[in-house]
Amino acid sequence: MSKKQAHLKDLPVKKREDLRNVAIIAHVDHGKTTLVDAMLWQSGAFAAHKVQGEGQDRMMDSMDLEREKGITILAKNTAVKRGNTIVNIIDTPGHADFGGEVERGLEMVDGVILLVDASEGPLPQTRFVLRKALEKNLPVILLINKVDRPDSRIAEVVDEAYELFLDLGATEEQIEFPVVYASAKAGRASLKRPADGGMPEEENLDVLFDTIFSAIPAPVYHEGAPLQAHVTNLDSSPFLGRLALCRVREGVIKKGQTVTWIKTDGTQERVKISELLITEALERVPALEAHPGDIIAVAGIETITLGETLADNESPHALPLIIVDEPSISMTIGINTSPLAGKSGKMLTARQVKGRLDAELVGNVSLRVLNTERPDTWEVQGRGELQLAVLVEIMKREGFELTVGKPQVVIKKIDGKIHEPMERLTIDAPEEYLGVLTQLMALRKGRMEQMVNHGTGWIRLDYKVPSRGLIGFRTEFLTETRGTGLLHHVFDGYEPWYGDIRTRATGSLVSDRMGTVTSYALYGTQDRGTIFVEPGDEVYEGMVIGENSRSDDMDVNCVREKKLTNMRASGTDESERLIPPKKLNMEGALEFCREDECVEVTPAVVRIRKVTLNGDERARATSRQKKANLAADS
Repeated sequence: MSKKQAHLKDLPVKKREDLRNVAIIAHVDHGKTTLVDAMLWQSGAFAAHKVQGEGQDRMMDSMDLEREKGITILAKNTAVKRGNTIVNIIDTPGHADFGGEVERGLEMVDGVILLVDASEGPLPQTRFVLRKALEKNLPVILLINKVDRPDSRIAEVVDEAYELFLDLGATEEQIEFPVVYASAKAGRASLKRPADGGMPEEENLDVLFDTIFSAIPAPVYHEGAPLQAHVTNLDSSPFLGRLALCRVREGVIKKGQTVTWIKTDGTQERVKISELLITEALERVPALEAHPGDIIAVAGIETITLGETLADNESPHALPLIIVDEPSISMTIGINTSPLAGKSGKMLTARQVKGRLDAELVGNVSLRVLNTERPDTWEVQGRGELQLAVLVEIMKREGFELTVGKPQVVIKKIDGKIHEPMERLTIDAPEEYLGVLTQLMALRKGRMEQMVNHGTGWIRLDYKVPSRGLIGFRTEFLTETRGTGLLHHVFDGYEPWYGDIRTRATGSLVSDRMGTVTSYALYGTQDRGTIFVEPGDEVYEGMVIGENSRSDDMDVNCVREKKLTNMRASGTDESERLIPPKKLNMEGALEFCREDECVEVTPAVVRIRKVTLNGDERARATSRQKKANLAADS
């Protein structure tokens, strides 16, 4: 017990046997949200809750973006009732970019279910989330999911999981974990190992619930202790304003009660709990009071933030603050400064953009927003490209127009030397692509740590690679492996600077004037490389309209119209056959752009443009750079 909690040492310790708090942690796409769905179905939660939309699956993925991408972005909680016992389940994201959500989720629970795919086995993110759980000394249930996959290799995956526990320095108690075999999609689980590709023998998930009750400890509290509730997440409601999601550690909290709010800087303020909500299945329902171990939502405190404590008025004691990993990737976000600004968005001013970024900081502990030299641009730091791209995508849907710079890595100075973030990368691909993958990783300063050939025609490569090398890597990787390769990476600390990494080998085709694209002009340009625009699109000087097959940039006129004369030669007027344009989405645009380019994001379109729009200015800057390089070489 820490010195801060010394006031509890003489009080009797009690357990709440009617409650369990558990988080489901796993790598992206291993079936966490599907499992939570099955647990809700089998406990009758959907019968009471009228399901919106026929046949909607993954009830926990509540955001449009989550449904579209098929990933979980925000940690969410639900409550399942089994007999007289309530199981609070936290569904956490499986992407390292949303690691801040995982860390907060683990603050609310007393144990975790580690979900591993029966075919893919433990992947980098499995390692990341398990390390967090072991650091917090939480007991683990290993759940091997998707055992009915035809390519499942159950026994090997269990062995790999044991190796991972040993590798992460698990104690003897931590390595004595129960193993459950399940097919979340079919809603079945058993303790007996099925044959590879076979179904678990039990017809339902009862075995999993029994294992939760036996392996996950009940919440512990001190009888008669003063109130302590820890703010672990934030949400908002259109009717109640900001909601603080709290885990009650000690004491009882009641609706209408006045409590002491202990802020991050240590200052205290008295506030009234205007509304108290607890989760029942998929809905938050009003409650009069909550007890130790309960996960609650509290309304009425407008500026409360993560890691703060709601405490007793007579004897307020703070709980420890939540510490999350530092951001490793940054990009600049500013107002849209292009000539076509304001065509489709409603939120255009610096004040609106800054207000929205500040609002995001409230609930997102792993983001940082820093001021830059310009008053209308900010540097946003986060865990990875995807996290920042999702933020921009959400803002785009809310009607913002933005200029977004190329993602950069956040560097640190350690002992006077520059250090950069590193990633642990796992690649699964057919073995015929081994040569090209080794070549790709060598260009990005990747260091191979392990290579496994499963004997099934597929190989697994483990690399340690600078985060810089992976910015924009996914598109090239999918092209080289014909879309068959799988790529997963997770942050793995800082190492000394690795030197220059060659970025995109191709240049850009840049529009040299404003106007509307014509098919006649594109027909003459498409031989130069890949085109991103189509006839009828509006362009402006400095906008990137395609990828040049050579390494340098080329200014082109893509708005030129055919001269209309009444002279026609027979047979020479061939029809203009245009190659369909390559349409880039937001992530694709961010991956494509170079250091001197940025992405213009509006609700209607995403465009890539040069930071300096004027062609003459760009040409002068290029010639200055060439002279400087020549002088340096000589």
